[in-house]
This record gives sequence, structure tokens and C-alpha cells, in this order.
Amino acid sequence: MNNEVDVSKLTFEQLKKVRAYLKKMIEVGGSDLHIKANAVVRARINGNIVQFSGGIFSKDDALTFAKELLKGRFAEFVEHKELDLVYPYDEFNRFRVNIFFQMDGVSAVFRVIPVKIPSFEELHLPDIVKSFTQKERGLVLVTGVTGSGKSTTLAALINEINLKKKKHIITIEDPIEFVHKDRGCIINQRSVGQDTASFSNALRAALREDPDIILVGEMRDKETINLALHAADTGHLVFSTLHTIDAKETINRIIAQFPTDEQNRVRLSVAGVIQGVISQRLVPTVDGGRRAAMEILVRTPTIEKLIMENRDYEIRDAIEAGKDHYKSQSFDQSILDLYNSGIISKEQAMENATSASDLELKMNGLSSGNITKDPNASSGNATAQSNNFDDVFDLK
Repeated sequence: MNNEVDVSKLTFEQLKKVRAYLKKMIEVGGSDLHIKANAVVRARINGNIVQFSGGIFSKDDALTFAKELLKGRFAEFVEHKELDLVYPYDEFNRFRVNIFFQMDGVSAVFRVIPVKIPSFEELHLPDIVKSFTQKERGLVLVTGVTGSGKSTTLAALINEINLKKKKHIITIEDPIEFVHKDRGCIINQRSVGQDTASFSNALRAALREDPDIILVGEMRDKETINLALHAADTGHLVFSTLHTIDAKETINRIIAQFPTDEQNRVRLSVAGVIQGVISQRLVPTVDGGRRAAMEILVRTPTIEKLIMENRDYEIRDAIEAGKDHYKSQSFDQSILDLYNSGIISKEQAMENATSASDLELKMNGLSSGNITKDPNASSGNATAQSNNFDDVFDLK
């Protein structure tokens, strides 16, 4: 395969075809466009994959499309076999793109990036989430499976700070999705691969760049986690994401990244800096849209103690107990509120609950605390449901 692309010889016919599909997807409110060699073009509409084309996108067409899309970066794509980038369709629409090789040739997925940063009200975020923007230091994590709206929530948090405060914010992302303009704050956005070699490199450098707030797109490895904890411990407010399904697993995942002999130190560090964990699941609503159910851990003396003493299994109970006083909430409490408000159906509530049996008791006005549980029973179907939330926030 010739890795060098002569742009002058490209007709851009395949890219024009894909742009037509992107236009169609924008018009119908879809979230993802799937291009695959030797297959029809498909899109994700309200969470469901639907066919978008009648004809096959051939292997040669897909390879030509890759050259037309990437141009001078095609050689990099061939070398690494996959590539992330942002594709600006027009001044109103941008897409996060992952293009990759698979057994039949080239595939690509285009995900819509809203140009307008949605407000807390449009996202229906609980008031306690906004309180995290008032913190001066510490670590705030937004977690969930791919497509659960983590980037959207982070963008809303950063936008709130930008509008209300005068700070220096550094974001480290892969790639940059929401573009923030300087309002009250100075915002420097850095893209991994383009503006910096890695999250850890950029985070290490950020500590010398006079930041008040640092957004780390993802805590992918031990070094990045260590640096983020250090930054939070030295007077910075750090926002980041993890691909975890709830608050308890988030704490476990961070600590498990380290060797056994370091885990106690890390546990103490996490307990000392954590300000909150926002875990998200997108749940289909009765009107055909989607709404985020959120588990929200809020730093309290009890939470800090449980983390320090390796009693993570008690975190969910502590979150539920703090709902009235601290405004924390478990997934099942969030889902129950959505169900009681008529936003989601009972079927969706049960399907997306952490513990469907406990949720049903709560729906019937009973407390699961009065029921003797089998300690070996499954904690619910949250893990099985993880891959159902493959969409961006729907603002309907």
C-alpha cells in the first residue's frame, strides 16, 4: 500500500458521499454515522442502529475515502492502524471521528459534537452537580460507559466556571470536542497528538503553567492518575473521566491501577482529594428521547472514612443515606425519581437499575433494608446494561 497521498489526484467523491450521509443524519437528529468497507452505511438514531444507504460501500471506496479525509495524515493512519480526529462539517456541526482498519478494510465512526455547549438546565443536571464548580481544589470525576454523555457534562461544568469566575483553565483532551471561548476565564485547550505527546506529558507541564483548574479528558494510566492526584492535592481543581459504571467501581479502578504495595498510599490520597463522582447512564424516556440517570457521590466525612478504611462496598449505602442532607444519590434513587416524575417507564427503570429487586421494593414504598438478602446474590444488571448507553446526551 502506498502510504503517501497526492492530494492533487483526489476527486473527493467518496468524501462528498459521506458528507451527504452526515447531512441526512443531522436532519433526523442522529448521533453516530458508521462507515464500513463492504457494508451499507448505517447511523444511530435515538440509540438504535438503522440502515442509511441502499448500496455497499466497497473496500476500494472506503480506502479512497480514508485518503480524502486524512490527506497528509494517511501515512500516520496506516502506521497506527487507527486515528482520532475532529471533522468540521460546517460552522454549526462538528464530528469526533475514529477511523480504523478491520478485517474487511477501513471503517469510520462519526459522532456528533454539539457546537453549542448545553446548559445545566438543558441537561437536567441536579443542583448538586453545579456545586462542584464552586470548589477551589480537589478531584471531580465524571464516569460512565462510552457514549453516556461524560464529555457533555464536563463541558457544562467548564462553561459554568468560564461564565461565573476568573480563572486559568487548561484542558487536555483526545481530541478536543467542545470549544470554549475565553469569557471570564483564560482557557487553553490542548489536543493529545497535536498539541502534546500524551496526557501525562501535558499534565506534568500544566503544573508549571499557573492553572487554577485542569481538565484531563481521561485518566488512562497510572502515571496520569498519579499526576492528577498530585495536582488536586497541591491546590488545583481537577476534572477528569473514567470508563466505570458507578462510584464504588471508580474508587476501585483508580486504586487497582497501582501495585499492591502502593495501594494504601493511593487510597489515602484519593480519600483526601476526592470532591465528587458523577456516574451516568442514559435512559430512554417515554417521549422517545434520553435522560441521564446519575449516581452522585459527594465528599463527606463518612465517604472519606470508607475510602480510607477500604470499605468501598459500603459506599452505595452511604450515598443513599446522604440524599436528603448532602444531595448525593445512587443510580436507583435517580431512576426512581425519573420514574415517579413520569419521565421514564417502569420497564426502562427496571432494565437500567443497579438492583431491579431493590428498586421494585422502593416503587412499592418498601425499604430493602428490611429484607434479608442473599450475600451471594447478584448486585443487579448494571454491568450487563453497560453497552446500552451508546449515544450522546439527547436534549429533548
